[in-house]
Amino acid sequence: MGEVALQYRILPEGLDVDLDELLDSLTNALPEGAQLKASEKKPVAFGLNAIHVLVVLDDKKGGVEKVESILAGVQGVQSVEIVQMGLL
Repeated sequence: MGEVALQYRILPEGLDVDLDELLDSLTNALPEGAQLKASEKKPVAFGLNAIHVLVVLDDKKGGVEKVESILAGVQGVQSVEIVQMGLL
């Protein structure tokens, strides 16, 4: 079985959300077998920044959906969007 790399764009609920704390919460929320390999803050508009994260996990059925729902459930997250996905 291979691995899949997922790049997510995560928007915080507002400007008052501390992105460093949010990134820590996202990292701690990842399920077993998923690893955060990289992260970057990117401006969206009007002072709002998004967090782009690269998550690598085993290519098994339901894994992608599980990671996305877990990330979306973290406090302070408004939305989670897959930007890019590929096999390693």
